[in-house]
Amino acid sequence: MTFLAGLTLSSAPPRLFQNPSRTTRKNHSGHVNSAISTGPLSKRRCDLYDLHKELVPYAEAWSWQKAIVKERRALSEINGDFADTLIILQHHPVYTMGTGSSVEFLNFDVNSAPFDLYRTERGGEVTYHGPGQLVMYPVINLRHHKMDLHWYLRALEEVVIRALASTFAIEASRVEGLTGVWVGNQKLAAIGVKVSQWITYHGLALNVTTDLAPFQQIVPCGIRDRQVGSINGIIKGNLPSKGCRENDNHHVDNHDLVDATHISLLREFCEVFQVDLHHKTIQIGVPHENTPSPTVLKS
Repeated sequence: MTFLAGLTLSSAPPRLFQNPSRTTRKNHSGHVNSAISTGPLSKRRCDLYDLHKELVPYAEAWSWQKAIVKERRALSEINGDFADTLIILQHHPVYTMGTGSSVEFLNFDVNSAPFDLYRTERGGEVTYHGPGQLVMYPVINLRHHKMDLHWYLRALEEVVIRALASTFAIEASRVEGLTGVWVGNQKLAAIGVKVSQWITYHGLALNVTTDLAPFQQIVPCGIRDRQVGSINGIIKGNLPSKGCRENDNHHVDNHDLVDATHISLLREFCEVFQVDLHHKTIQIGVPHENTPSPTVLKS
């Protein structure tokens, strides 16, 4: 059943630059651990805005999240908060920085950035979003799950770890002291969140078929001694060792890979957070009068 919600697209996070043209001990996990499995006794409703085939401008997705967070806060105050929200999409090429991230991790001048550059209120350092990368923005009231930010971060990691294992037989792991999901020395998923009054927004980004070249223009997540990887790269790298000819690698269809990853992420999200998804739609291009318009930062 599809519902219609007129959420905002008009506002943007503080923008540094708009492109004028457009320790290490690994903690392997194949299943949810006891710290993560804590959840409600019955499944909570989660409204799903599924745009995984769409390229959505970063500012628009930020605007949607802010509008939903404001609505959830108001409902929570009157005990009317009966659902969480999940947005899943892809972005046009963009760099984003966390609230306290440093420009020293940019390998370019902010006045001549290759793509739009935004500073947001999420945690973490600079990262890149672009086509072929699935981004999940959960707006979750942790009062109905577990009021623990570390639990929430580990739960997001668990969603990705399970999806990689169940769909692609990829053994991913956590790295102690670092947030995200890793395969060997390659970081496949970055996580940066904001929690306000126990309501979350921002989220995780998983490289599926992403062009990794734009990551060379930054120090991803401020980590200099590790690489960024993708599901596509891992699969293609493993194919020859499984008896396939080298020429077979290009037969991995990018669209199918994104679709399969999308399905797996949603399934594992439901299991980890114990929610039932209810599809909704967003009116693209409709401004929301209650969404703030932050100022553009000058570099």
